[in-house]
Amino acid sequence: MTAFPTLAIYAIAALAEIAGCFAVWAWMRQGASAYWLLPGLMSLAVFAGLLTLSPSDAAGRAFAAYGGVYIAASLVWLWVVEGRRPDTWDVTGAIVCLIGAGIILLAPRAT
Repeated sequence: MTAFPTLAIYAIAALAEIAGCFAVWAWMRQGASAYWLLPGLMSLAVFAGLLTLSPSDAAGRAFAAYGGVYIAASLVWLWVVEGRRPDTWDVTGAIVCLIGAGIILLAPRAT
């Protein structure tokens, strides 16, 4: 699998994870109905299933590479859903994390 399909899997997984976690956040911190938990839990199950599609031979490596994508996606969520624009430090940190994720994902491995 090439880097683009893997990045797509990670991006969709990040959206599913963030949406699931946000559902719990909305219930616990913002007084939303407990009914938010059902789609939230389903979204988290989709997230977990998507990560199994990563082409990595080791779960820890797949999760580490995914982490950079998750961080960047969380800042997009912050901006689009929560209406708070990420600041320079947020963007700089996300770029550093994405570079690290790219190194983990694309580095040549001895077989």
